[in-house]
This record gives sequence, structure tokens and C-alpha cells, in this order.
Amino acid sequence: MWKRVVGYGALLAAGTLGLQWLDYQRLARMHSGDIYLFLVAAAFLVLGIVLGVRVFAASAPVAFDGNPKAQAALGLSGRELEVLHELAAGHSNKEIAAHLHVSPNTIKTHVARLFEKLGAKRRTEAIRRARELGIVP
Repeated sequence: MWKRVVGYGALLAAGTLGLQWLDYQRLARMHSGDIYLFLVAAAFLVLGIVLGVRVFAASAPVAFDGNPKAQAALGLSGRELEVLHELAAGHSNKEIAAHLHVSPNTIKTHVARLFEKLGAKRRTEAIRRARELGIVP
């Protein structure tokens, strides 16, 4: 009994496969232009995506080095450089002192030395000059 069921099942599967093959052949002949058009469109889509990724990919940002030559020429210490970065971020003397764990008077001294070394009279002028020299971003 099982042999007969398996035989009929295999015969039906082969018949279904044959009918599907014939239907595919009919579809491919009737719509061959559409199939070619789809393949060309798909190829252009892939090409556009590949080119778009390569052309418009963001390049790696250049690391900011802080212009060590200008720092050495001005004679900026590491702490003065930290204070200058904090000034550029727009922090007050008290905020800088709290962040660097020093007295506000120490920050005032560093700021005064920065003004002297950068040839500035105000914070904004010092920051502008430091940005022109490439010391701060």
C-alpha cells in the first residue's frame, strides 16, 4: 500500500514540476523584454549604489594636532593649553578652576599669561588668535 502511495506521489510531483516548467517557458517567452528590462534596471541600481557609497562616503576626519610648532614658539605650558581650550569652550574662570581642580586665582594668572603670550587684551581676541594659529579647534 505504501509503495503505491509513494509511487503516485512521485508521479504527481513530476507532473507538477513539468507543468511549472512549461508555465515558466511560456512566461519567459511572452515577457522576455520585461525580464531584460528588469535585469538592466537591477544592474544600474547596483551600480548606482556602489558608486554612491564610494563617491559620497565620508572620509576619516583629520586628527587635530594643535599646531605644536606654534605652541613651542609661544612657549605655552600644558596647563596654559588646557586653560586655553576651556576658554575656547566658553567657560568662566570659576568653571575652569572647578574642572581643573585649582584656585580661581591660579586660572586668572594663567589667563593673564595667555593674553601676554598671544598678544591679546580680551578672551575673544585670545581665542581668535589661538584659532588663527591652529592651537585650538
